Amino acid sequence: MFMTLTAGHGSERTDAWLERRRPAKFPRRSWASPEPFVRRATEHNSGEDALGALPWVHSASGYQRVTVAIDAIAVGAGVTAAAALGGDSWSSALLLGGLSAVALPVTVAAMRGYERHNLGDGPGEFQVLLRSSVLLAALVMAIAYLTTLPVPREVVLVGVPVAAAAACTARYVHRRFLHARRNRGQAMMRTIVVGDTVAVADVIDDLGLAPYHGYLVIGTCLSDVEPETEVPVPTLGALADIPQIVSDYAVSVVVVAGNALSGQALRRLSWALRRAGAELVVAPGLVEVAQERVSVHPTAGLSLLRLEIEPPRRRLVAKAVMDRVLGLVALTLVAPVILVAALAVRLTSPGRAFYTQTRVGVDGREFTIWKLRSMYRDADRRRAELLDSSDRDGLMFKMARDPRVTPVGRVLRRFSLDELPQFYNVVRGDMSLVGPRPPLREEVLGYHDAVHQRLRVKPGITGLWQVSGRSDLPWDESIRLDLRYVDNWSVTMDLMILWKTFRAVVTGAGAY
Repeated sequence: MFMTLTAGHGSERTDAWLERRRPAKFPRRSWASPEPFVRRATEHNSGEDALGALPWVHSASGYQRVTVAIDAIAVGAGVTAAAALGGDSWSSALLLGGLSAVALPVTVAAMRGYERHNLGDGPGEFQVLLRSSVLLAALVMAIAYLTTLPVPREVVLVGVPVAAAAACTARYVHRRFLHARRNRGQAMMRTIVVGDTVAVADVIDDLGLAPYHGYLVIGTCLSDVEPETEVPVPTLGALADIPQIVSDYAVSVVVVAGNALSGQALRRLSWALRRAGAELVVAPGLVEVAQERVSVHPTAGLSLLRLEIEPPRRRLVAKAVMDRVLGLVALTLVAPVILVAALAVRLTSPGRAFYTQTRVGVDGREFTIWKLRSMYRDADRRRAELLDSSDRDGLMFKMARDPRVTPVGRVLRRFSLDELPQFYNVVRGDMSLVGPRPPLREEVLGYHDAVHQRLRVKPGITGLWQVSGRSDLPWDESIRLDLRYVDNWSVTMDLMILWKTFRAVVTGAGAY
């Protein structure tokens, strides 16, 4: 099921009014002219960056080269090692590894995986890398079939998957360094946000919450003669001044917010920005929508944004298979840990080793959740007495120093060992590996309208808000992250959350 949003034509008359009727800071120049701005040297577009931030345009090429090298080295080494271990000669193994080291980057490049706006931000680059790895495996099998070059099975079954995992891991580490630089104000894209004041202020606030995306907003160009609200960055000009501002301030990205520019006006602005050397980004007002859910369909001269509002069946099947397979493997591997922990619980405090509780699952269906008991037997009775001492706002009850937790229970919670029996719930189909945490019945009764969307997917052992702060996040932020997951989940996102969960469990961040 899809929802379609329309970006309309507008009119030439509207363009003329926008460009000629509204106030402007600089002399007007047509956006459609060969010279939509005056080229002149300023402190911003010549010499060192006045803000002291190394622009992304200067660092993107180096980041691209390192990313290509990471992919080539990972796949070349992985395929060569797998071929050699599979009994191939070193000369044949090196030849196969060299071919793979060239083929994978070429495939990623063909899928536009090395373009600047696809690097260092979002799961898209990992998806392209994984798809390219599948194509590489197919290419290796074709080489084995069509040539006399000996290709051991280990190359396809072990070498390519291990190489892809190594490349993803190395890219992730590389990305973390980039995000650290961006948090220090480096490797940023100098950005202006243009449009009406209210929409511009909202976009600036949102971009400021996530500097790792790389947008450094240095100013605005506003349509309002009398601004309706205060904007947190300098106003550099009016809408008609955008191309000149881009040139004078060495702007890399122009973000259009609201409805002040649309249709033909946007088209003409794109002509001007092409000459100015800046990117045009339109903020359509969609909230918490992942890239994979949006597609553009040109129809009758319109650009229709089609928004996926229901996950396709193939994705549901893939998630179900992943849950059952990985859940069964995980339950088998952690069974000895569960038995040892259960014995410790039973010997150190009175009561059963395992704790069961009724929780609410997908579409409101109730089920019994299994955990290792980390509290004393009277914990449920004492919960009502401690509600006023909760460290969390909202409906979720949490205490950093909960007196109901046993000494052994504190150790179990520190490393999330008390949650391990829930792999049994995953195998049964009550829960997923990744999803919102299953709420109590009384918590669901207190949900307001939007929060009920948490129940549209199976609850999970871990989720997006758990890896974003675990018990340290406020209630509203936890709900926002849960709803983002419900709207945008994918198998790739689940794998990333599982990886981040492993890191969070090892460090114990936010666990109590």
